[in-house]
Amino acid sequence: MNTQNPNETRLCSIDELEQNILSLARQINVATYELLVMVREFDERAGFLQWGLSNAAEWLAWRCDISATTAYEKVRVAHALKHLRSVSAAFAAGELSYAKVRALTRVASRENESDLLEFALRHTAANVEQYCRELRNGNPESVSTAERAIRNRSLRIRRDAERGMMAITIEVPIESGEIIEKALDKARDDDVLQVADVVDTSWQTRQADAVVAMAREYLAGMGSDASSDTHLVTIHVDQSALSGGEGRSGLPIESVKRLCCDNPVVVLTENDKGEPLTIGRKSRIIPTAIARAVNAQYGGGCGFPGCSNHRFIHLHHIEHWSSGGETSVENLMPLCTRHHQLVHEGGFRIDKDYQDNWMFLRPDGIAVPECGHVTRGASDLIEYSSAEESALNPENFAGEQPSPVYLH
Repeated sequence: MNTQNPNETRLCSIDELEQNILSLARQINVATYELLVMVREFDERAGFLQWGLSNAAEWLAWRCDISATTAYEKVRVAHALKHLRSVSAAFAAGELSYAKVRALTRVASRENESDLLEFALRHTAANVEQYCRELRNGNPESVSTAERAIRNRSLRIRRDAERGMMAITIEVPIESGEIIEKALDKARDDDVLQVADVVDTSWQTRQADAVVAMAREYLAGMGSDASSDTHLVTIHVDQSALSGGEGRSGLPIESVKRLCCDNPVVVLTENDKGEPLTIGRKSRIIPTAIARAVNAQYGGGCGFPGCSNHRFIHLHHIEHWSSGGETSVENLMPLCTRHHQLVHEGGFRIDKDYQDNWMFLRPDGIAVPECGHVTRGASDLIEYSSAEESALNPENFAGEQPSPVYLH
């Protein structure tokens, strides 16, 4: 017995659904052609004048609620089709999509229309777009496109103080953009985060890090301290905030401390009225001999467990110099850009265990393992409370000792 409710709509098969979509897409192509024919007639009869507008594209954008750029393109395509009989016929029959027609009308003429139509019917819209763009570039008149691209190159910077972010938007000619993309790829691959289990880093995040790395490497290669004055960073911060108390700061205070570790930064300390108290010297005061000794101790790479990065290395003051930490081999550790940020702004900490060896602690207090995956359960990992941190000794642990990372 068939118990199906006759009022229920039958779920069509995937094949039927596919055919319905294709049929509707074809109808959309036909309707789009008819729309463009009417737009062309509307423009030729100057129907836009009754609305006090200067052209049909303005009317189309206004009355049909589309962007100005899209409206101008539709008017252009509508007029171009008037001279392309074969392309118009295929479009009217639904055989060509608007995307293909838009590309074809930029390069098609009565002489090459048949060849272009044959190509368009056998290839995807993306291939047709690329093919037509290459035809335009092969035309001597394409120099105007190149000149326009060069003329319109731009870079805009917008600061969002509330979010602590800066947006940088750049537009350059394609060939210049390709160079930038290749440089980004190299910088990103050179700075690959090796400890994926510790921090989840997306592709977009790594791209952003690569931009910063490129800028940092360029500035680092400018030469002497005299030339580095041209890119000196000045930070306004209250003395009380820098020393661990309350106060104002131009950046989050941990970011200030990170920048002050070994970057060319001048700290302008102010009182509570914003009046300058002192202008310190550059905070990059690590003597070359000490820097070499620290890098030699860690093999020239990042000191974070599992990180094999040997580029974009910073010397981190474990106890920051603003809190009285010394600039000495014992108080310095090389960290790559990413892990330097984790220690300052990411909640990671560097501490010593009962054997006086350095180890890294995650924000939740768990020690970062030296390498590989930990075979013990999560409950066996070292987890420190604020009280335990002040009393680390062998008696705190019963049975088999867990193995935090030791950095000798």
